[in-house]
Amino acid sequence: MQKVHVPLEGRQYDVCIGGGLLAQAGAYIAPFLNRPRVAVITEERVAGLHLDALRAGLAANGISMTALSLTPGEATKGWAGLTQSVEWLLEQKVERGDMVVAFGGGVIGDLAGFAAAVLRRGVRFVQIPTTLLAQVDSSVGGKTGINTQQGKNLVGAFHQPSLVLADIDILGTLEPRDFLAGYGEVVKYGCLGDAAFFDWLEVNAPAMAAGDTALRQEAVRRSVEMKAGIVTRDEKEHGERALLNLGHTFGHALEAATGYGARLLHGEGVAIGCALAFEVSARLGLMSQESPSRLRAHLAAMGMKKDLTDIEGALPDADGLIALMGQDKKVQAGQLHFIMARAIGEAFVTNDVDPLVVRQVLQDALARC
Repeated sequence: MQKVHVPLEGRQYDVCIGGGLLAQAGAYIAPFLNRPRVAVITEERVAGLHLDALRAGLAANGISMTALSLTPGEATKGWAGLTQSVEWLLEQKVERGDMVVAFGGGVIGDLAGFAAAVLRRGVRFVQIPTTLLAQVDSSVGGKTGINTQQGKNLVGAFHQPSLVLADIDILGTLEPRDFLAGYGEVVKYGCLGDAAFFDWLEVNAPAMAAGDTALRQEAVRRSVEMKAGIVTRDEKEHGERALLNLGHTFGHALEAATGYGARLLHGEGVAIGCALAFEVSARLGLMSQESPSRLRAHLAAMGMKKDLTDIEGALPDADGLIALMGQDKKVQAGQLHFIMARAIGEAFVTNDVDPLVVRQVLQDALARC
């Protein structure tokens, strides 16, 4: 087991990464409890596969649990899901000193974390992420929230977990598409700030996808380490943390355009968004055309979505996608901020992006559909 420490003053916590952590969950969580019980929010697929194992892992240290299993999918991360979660936690008589456990992927982590943030003005919670995407990204950093009709993650709170348990063994139960969608967030880290990590992924990611647990643990560790460093320096996203949104401005617009459903998973949108951000960067003369081509070649080698042509069904036109991008959280004073790059591993935030170039890139991508 490896630990990555997130040293936020007064809100520090560890991200524990390794195999078999579910069976040891009670030992890790017990020191945080005022009484030996937790309230678990999960979803039906995860519950069917892993809830009994979590219950046994907690019971080994005398901890009882109650659980709410929600409908899987991005649609759950909305007002109705939040209301259901908060009302259930109140029914379970969860006190301010108790612990909520978010047991699932990014949807459950964001939703349960936000429910904990607003319940009794703030209840502690533990993240036990069950997807690659959640282990490398959404479980770390304290961003919680829900989607609205206007866009993704527009309502939420910064609420840091007390502990993150990333059990690498759980990744073995993911469907291949779900694993690769999570890989979209992994490759993002190489693209935004670590060219050597991108080089490593080009060599090792195929074996990682095929099931090599040691490589999976190393990829999770390096991703979490990078995110923890950025979050520690810029918790509330006043500057550097925005780099973590590389690919997300395009990706969130594509998710909204496809109804936040199975047509396009979040990590798939991020991967396509990174490729589009690189293409815009190249058209602006910020980077060579070799970089977006190299990224797309790697995504293709992994069997991943890499362009708008890989999304089934109709999409809005370029202006429609740009309008959806306008709902992004990176809009400041009515102006959209982009994450661009000068090379693989050299991303930066800017509002100096010619909208005509963005429109042309989208038009060219849509013309290939």
